Amino acid sequence: MRITDLLDKRSIAFDKNPANKQETLDMAVDLMCASGKINDTEAYRKQVYLREEESTTGIGEGIAIPHGKGDCVSKPGLAAMVIKNGVDFDSLDGEPVTLLFLIAAPNTEDNVHLEVLSKLSMMLMDEQFTEALRNATSAEEFLSIIDKADDERADIDEQLADTGNAESDFKILAVTACPTGIAHTYMAAEGIEKAAKAADCFVKIETRGSGGAKNVLTDQEIADADCIIVAADTQVPMDRFDGKKVIICQVSDGISKADELVAQAKAGNVPVFHGNNPAAASSSAGKKSGGVGHQIYMQLMNGVSHMLPLVVGGGILIAIAFLIDGICVDLNALPADQRANFGMITPVAAVFKQIGGTAFGFMLPVLAGFIAMAIGDRPALAVGLVGGMMAASGKSGFLGALVAGFLAGYIIVLLRKVCDKLPDALEKIAPVLIYPLIGVLLIGLAMMFVIEPIMGGINTGLNNALTGMGDSSKVVLGLILGGMMSIDMGGPFNKAAYVFGTASIAAGNYDIMAAVMVAGMVPPCAIALSTLLFKDKFTKEERDAGPTNFIMGLAFITEGAIPFAASDPLHVLPSCIIGSAIAGGMSMLFGCTLMAPHGGIFVFPVVGNAVMYLVSLVVGTVISAVLLGLLKKKVA
Repeated sequence: MRITDLLDKRSIAFDKNPANKQETLDMAVDLMCASGKINDTEAYRKQVYLREEESTTGIGEGIAIPHGKGDCVSKPGLAAMVIKNGVDFDSLDGEPVTLLFLIAAPNTEDNVHLEVLSKLSMMLMDEQFTEALRNATSAEEFLSIIDKADDERADIDEQLADTGNAESDFKILAVTACPTGIAHTYMAAEGIEKAAKAADCFVKIETRGSGGAKNVLTDQEIADADCIIVAADTQVPMDRFDGKKVIICQVSDGISKADELVAQAKAGNVPVFHGNNPAAASSSAGKKSGGVGHQIYMQLMNGVSHMLPLVVGGGILIAIAFLIDGICVDLNALPADQRANFGMITPVAAVFKQIGGTAFGFMLPVLAGFIAMAIGDRPALAVGLVGGMMAASGKSGFLGALVAGFLAGYIIVLLRKVCDKLPDALEKIAPVLIYPLIGVLLIGLAMMFVIEPIMGGINTGLNNALTGMGDSSKVVLGLILGGMMSIDMGGPFNKAAYVFGTASIAAGNYDIMAAVMVAGMVPPCAIALSTLLFKDKFTKEERDAGPTNFIMGLAFITEGAIPFAASDPLHVLPSCIIGSAIAGGMSMLFGCTLMAPHGGIFVFPVVGNAVMYLVSLVVGTVISAVLLGLLKKKVA
C-alpha cells in the first residue's frame, strides 16, 4: 500500500482559512468525511478531539497531525490542509500550523495502513518535503510530491534498521511511544535518529506503535549502550535498563528537542536507572523532563487520580444513606439528641453509610500513598499510606495527607541514596527491609511529633478564638466559619468550624450550625457547576467526575472537592473559600437555623428560614464557580 492510496482528492484543501484550532479540526473532519471513509461523523469527531485533549498534535515547524481511531472509521484514510495564513494550534513550539494531515484509522486486525502512516510521519520530518507540499497548487501536484517521496524513501522497517555509524565509539539506544502509536512514535524516532547521525553516533530505535513493538532492543545491545533515551507518553518495559544511563522524557521532546537529548547523552549528565521502578515506566513519569512545577503537579495528580474513585463511590453511598433516612424518618418528630445519627437511623441507611464511610476512610491514605509513589516509586507507597492514615485518623486531615505524601516520597529518595553506598548484599535487601522499616518509622515520627502537634495547636487556638467571638457579630462569625469550612476540607480549620457548630447545637444556638453546613455544601456544588460552565479549565477525568459533586455537595459531603483542590490548590481553594464565606455570612444575616449536624438538603425540613438558606447556597455556589472559571488556567 502506498501513502496516496489513503489520500482522496476530495480530502485535500488549499483554500481553508480557519480562525482557531477548533475550526481547523472541524474543517479537517469534514474533509475526511468527504472521502466516504467515515460511517459516523460525530463519533469520529469526538475521537479526534479526545486525542487532542491528551496532548497537542501540533508537533512544531508548522505541522499538525491530528488523528482519530475507532469503529466509526470504515476504511483507513488521510485528509490534508494547506493553511496559507497559518492558524494557532497550541503547537509545541508555539508557531502557527500551515500544513495539516488528519488520520483516520479503523479498528481492524489488518494493520498494513499503520506502516504507511508511520512512513508518512517520518517523511514529515524532512523540511524540503513539507515545503514542497505547502507550495503545491493542486491536488494532483500534492499527490505527485507524496508519490515521489514515497518512492525515494525506504520502507519503515529498513529505516529503523539503519543504525548510522556502526563503528562509532558512542552508542545510543532509544524507545519511542505515544498513546495512539500512529504518528508521534515514528516522528520522535526519526528526530532522534537524525540527531544521533549528525553527532556521528551509533543509534538504534525501538518503536512501540499501534502495530506493536518494532526493532526491539536486544539484551546485548542494551549492555553495550552508552546511553538510552526513552521518549514516551505511555508505559514501556523499563526493568531491562537497570543500571544503565537513561534519559526519560516526553515523546514530543524526541521530535522537537532531539539534538538536546543526544547532546545530553554524549555529555554523560544522565542519571543511572534502577529497576523495579514502575513510575518511571509510565506516562506520568515520562513527563519528568518538565520543570519542578510540572513534576509536583504530576505527583499530585498521581494521588488524586487514585483517590477519585473512593471519593465518588463513598460520597454517593453516604448521600444515599441520607436520602433513605430523609424519606423514612420524620426529622421534626425526632428528639434533638437523635438527629446526630441522621444517615444511620434506619437499618438500610446504616448499611450504605457504613460502606460509604469505609471508602472514605481510604481516601487520604491513598492520596498520600500514590503521591509518595510518584516520587519514590513502589517502596514509597507503604510509607505514604501510613502517613495518610495517620493524617486521616488524627487532626491534620487533607493538608496533613498532602504533606505526608511528599515527605514519604522524599524519605525513600533519601534512603535510596544512602543505600547505594552499602555493600551489594545489603543493598539487595533494602527494598524489602530497610525502605519499609526505616521509612514507616520516619514518617510515623514526623506525623506524631511534628505535623499532628502543629495541626492540633492550630485546632485548639481556632476553637478558643471562635468561642471568644460568641455573638459579638453574627455576620462576621458566619463569614469566618464559612471560609474555614473550605480552607482545608477536613483539616484543623474545617474541623474547628464543624465542632464549634455542633457544640452550639448542644447549647441551643442553631444559627451557627446552619452557617457551617451551607458553607460546607458550597465547594463540591461550585466545582460541579464550574466543570459544566468552564470545560476547558478541567481535564477530561475531572469533567467526567464533576457532576457527581452536585450529589455530594447537596448532601454536605465537602470531601467531594478534595481531588480538585489537591490538583490545583492555588486556584481552587481561594475560589471555594470566598464562596463558602459569603454563603455562611448570608445564612447568619437571614437568621437561618439548623438543628441537625449533617445531612445537607435531606435535613431541610428542620431548617429555619429554608428559602433564604437555599438562596445563600446558590449565591455562594455561583460565586465560587465563576471564580474558578476566572482563576484556573486552561488545560493543555
